[in-house]
Amino acid sequence: MSVGQRSAAGAATGKGAGLKKIVAASMVGTVVEWYEFFLYATAATLVFGKYFFPPTGNDLDGIIQAFLTYAVGFVARPLGGIVFGQIGDKLGRKPTLQLTIVIVGVSTFLMGCLPGFADLGYWAPAMLVALRFIQGFALGGEWGGAVLLVAEHSPKESRGFWSSWPQAAVPVGNLLATLVLFIMSTTLSSAAFLGWGWRVAFWLSAVIVFVGYYIRTHVTEAPIFLEAKAQVEKEQAISYGVGEVIRKYPKGILQAMGLRLAENIMYYLVVSFSIVYLKSVDKYDTSSLLLALLIAHVVHFVVIPQIGRLADAWGRKPVYLIGAISGATWPFFAFPMFDTKNPAVIVAAVTIGLCLHAFMYAGQPAIMTELFPTRMRYSGVSLGSQVTSIFAGSLAPLLATQWLKDTGSWMPTAIYLVISCAITAVVVLTLKETRGVALEDVDNADAVRHGLPMGARA
Repeated sequence: MSVGQRSAAGAATGKGAGLKKIVAASMVGTVVEWYEFFLYATAATLVFGKYFFPPTGNDLDGIIQAFLTYAVGFVARPLGGIVFGQIGDKLGRKPTLQLTIVIVGVSTFLMGCLPGFADLGYWAPAMLVALRFIQGFALGGEWGGAVLLVAEHSPKESRGFWSSWPQAAVPVGNLLATLVLFIMSTTLSSAAFLGWGWRVAFWLSAVIVFVGYYIRTHVTEAPIFLEAKAQVEKEQAISYGVGEVIRKYPKGILQAMGLRLAENIMYYLVVSFSIVYLKSVDKYDTSSLLLALLIAHVVHFVVIPQIGRLADAWGRKPVYLIGAISGATWPFFAFPMFDTKNPAVIVAAVTIGLCLHAFMYAGQPAIMTELFPTRMRYSGVSLGSQVTSIFAGSLAPLLATQWLKDTGSWMPTAIYLVISCAITAVVVLTLKETRGVALEDVDNADAVRHGLPMGARA
């Protein structure tokens, strides 16, 4: 297939129902997997600290221990990114995404079956950690495949918009997790919610996993990936996957990690640490907290695709810089807003935080897709995004909670976010503007740069 034929095929896919079907398949699986992942995050702040760990007389101790188990999932994600990135670059995006959704679903369902510390002692948190590791491992391969499935099918002129839709699925997954917990917490007594109510949310994952898996069986691989796969199989000189991307594109991996840093930290401060702060400092009730998050997630979902459009109209770099710079200001007005204990003001603080976050999050798939050639793109995107999660999203709520315990103040957390946003802003400035670039041109430049056979460029 020539470049012209391939472009025509991609353009055909990028019109009408074809691309929308790909977007739907990507989104539904992402909703399922992030429902389960964020369900754990919310339950860690509301339930797990009390249920799986011994009492110490300080609720923050249990939350910190729960966040440590939460961090295990982030440690597992780069390993999953490596394994599933290799599989995705070799076999395809579709079979990899089918496998990851099943693994996440099974591990989440089993979490809902675990006995607590009162029943098994330290075996209870040990089993929780094991299942959390498996969950994180599978999720490490999910994000890269989901966004690439859409980005590689998208027209170059609107890649930012279309590839932002899997990102918009994340707040939907979080919204569902929050909604289920909200219903359980408002309809059950506190004792019933802590005893069994929270388990229902985990068991429901089995139902929606079947839906996500079924939809993903009906999608096709992008023509550009099929050609790259055929070239790798035909030409022994062409390599792919994790080892190749580390050797040939270390700068791209570091840039992807830098882009992810502030975005990942900010997100978990807004959706996880905010709950801790409002419950422990302002004594805000659980149901009101979950309602505030519900509203914020709805707005986040609506805003993300619109900012994806801006990334196509204004360029990747200026939109991302807006997010990095404005995100650094969020804690300085958000925590004083929390302290008002006014429900509307609290909702506004959380919602503004997620909207500022969206300026970084919406264009992220397009930027990372354009950093790597097709033959190693799954591995490059997965590594760049998931390695960062170890020292960004996993540590953010844990560090913020510890600083709150030690100092009683949100100021260390604010400084932490400012530093991370400054690092991300510097990384954005090192990028080339790739708005409107054809992925075929990225592959061609890779072939020229590394002396690949002419067939890889034609």
